[in-house]
Amino acid sequence: MDQPFRPAALIRLPVLAAGLTLFAGVAALAQQMHRTVAAIDQPLRAAVERKDVPGVVAMAANRHEVLYRGAFGTMDGDHSRPMAEDAIFQIASMTKAVTSVALMQLVEQGRVKLDDPADKYVAEFATLQVFQSFDANTGNYALRPARAVPTVRQLMTHTSGLGYNFTSPIVRDFKPRAGESYVVGPLLFDPGERWLYGTSTDWVGRLVERISRMTLDDYFREHIFRPLGMGDTYFNIPDDKQSRVASVHRRQPDGTLIAQPFWPLQAVTQFNGGGGLRSTAGDYIRFLQMLLNAGTLNAARILKPDTFEAMATNQIGQLGVRALTTAMQDMSEDFTFVNDGRDKWGLGFLITSDRVAGKRAAGSLSWGGLNNTYFWVDRTNGIAGVIMMQFLPFADRKALAVYDAFERAVYQAFQRR
Repeated sequence: MDQPFRPAALIRLPVLAAGLTLFAGVAALAQQMHRTVAAIDQPLRAAVERKDVPGVVAMAANRHEVLYRGAFGTMDGDHSRPMAEDAIFQIASMTKAVTSVALMQLVEQGRVKLDDPADKYVAEFATLQVFQSFDANTGNYALRPARAVPTVRQLMTHTSGLGYNFTSPIVRDFKPRAGESYVVGPLLFDPGERWLYGTSTDWVGRLVERISRMTLDDYFREHIFRPLGMGDTYFNIPDDKQSRVASVHRRQPDGTLIAQPFWPLQAVTQFNGGGGLRSTAGDYIRFLQMLLNAGTLNAARILKPDTFEAMATNQIGQLGVRALTTAMQDMSEDFTFVNDGRDKWGLGFLITSDRVAGKRAAGSLSWGGLNNTYFWVDRTNGIAGVIMMQFLPFADRKALAVYDAFERAVYQAFQRR
């Protein structure tokens, strides 16, 4: 059938109208995204303007894409370098999650079992001592043999009996008597008795090295960083990237923040699985997206789903994670971010036991690093976030307030209703 004649202008009108409608829709979406980003920017920018923090980089993502990225403040004490999204931070104990993933890869391969005694792989654990008493005034102490050797699982869950100098006044003040030396410990309690944050994951790193016969540096690069595209995460930062390193500041008694002297970074040859990495927010959000996807990011399979599920499940039974009182106020404030006695620990992560209104769901994973870097992974809502600052003490109240405001803004913007 012949088509009726239509002038070209009339034919174009419906097409033009559809195009205008599409353009209007795109413009409205762009305006909405601008408002969303601005709402998340606001608490971060305000914290810098109040001088609560010197600088901050934050990112949030779902399972498939980065939803938000922002950088505010400066990277150094003289304010000559604006903070950049690709700034490199000391992530300290955020290294622990990476080390834990590495160990679980070896568990998958059948090369180590979680309930193996640690001395099967690290001979230094064979003759452990436990504090029977410690006199805080004199430093006198009495020791006894440990009732058991910590298992690999107990090292991964901080129930081994090992502490840090800022989480235990005994570790802080302990000085071995002449002729005595302790490669490991002494332990503060027998393995499995309670949870205490300490150097356990340092030893998990040693396990990875001894079982894989690779340095942590090489192992992480080959089995985690390269597959995930984490090209800015290092134990030793290359010379051509050192200009991107953010300076460490320290909170003074009057509340001000003073940059610490910046010395050229010295190469390390002993790699600390408990706290040696430097990274960017962009790299670490890729690591968190892998966790959101139960071990996979794009085509890279880092862990099997069942393995990740074990990591994200309570591994300390009836024990609870304690909200610790600091033993070194210049290093750390109290662990007020922990729901005292109710939160749990998996294989490398704090597990939030109760939903936090306006924030993460129950079962979410999280932790942080000494210089006030933090992350969370909320599998229920499919949201992960990382925020990086660079100053001491850890768990600084103003740093935690910025972290809290960032997380709340992310959920306000992106959580599914």
